[in-house]
Amino acid sequence: MHKGFLKTAALLGAFSIILGAFAAHSLRGSISEYAYGIFETAVRYQFYHVFALLITGILYKEFPGKFLKWSGILFIAGIIFFSGSLYFLAFIKAAVLPGYNWVGAITPLGGLYFIIGWLCMFLGISTKAKS
Repeated sequence: MHKGFLKTAALLGAFSIILGAFAAHSLRGSISEYAYGIFETAVRYQFYHVFALLITGILYKEFPGKFLKWSGILFIAGIIFFSGSLYFLAFIKAAVLPGYNWVGAITPLGGLYFIIGWLCMFLGISTKAKS
């Protein structure tokens, strides 16, 4: 399982760089500062949690168990729900599409996944010591 987390982190990391470069070179100036800020937040939190997923993959080798497995799964879900909803919200704001602001209500769910993922990491390295 740890190899899967590492591979996923590598792909999501590359995707973070692509999206960040796209924002810096193509979006800035062509969308509102508000929409740009939303997009930038999505990229930032995705990249933070790419590192969290890498750490989870590395730790899983030393501390295999359900908590670290859930930590990795929750970090991936958090990226999808938190960053994904913010990418979509930035698009909605940039395209001035009325009626889709409800997408922002998904973002806190992704944040909750991030928080629980970090707590699972704590439990995984606290409860499963390898001799």
